[in-house]
Amino acid sequence: MLDVQQAFLRRLDDHEVVTPARSGGGQRRYSRRQVEQVQQVQELVGEGLTLAGVRRVFLLQSRIAELEDELAARRRADRPPGS
Repeated sequence: MLDVQQAFLRRLDDHEVVTPARSGGGQRRYSRRQVEQVQQVQELVGEGLTLAGVRRVFLLQSRIAELEDELAARRRADRPPGS
């Protein structure tokens, strides 16, 4: 599906970039979101980032999303009633 080597997926797991769930037999199970993340990793690595760099990008993207949610909540709370 992703056209990547199993070793690449192991490295993503080892470097805690994308950590899939495991089946009872120990096989990796990826969610749709994780599959999208693996695709994004491929793009970023293709642009020259290391896996540590990719992990940092993911952490920063997550933090930005949290801050955007917090800002939206504050804006809703600051709105005058009835608007």
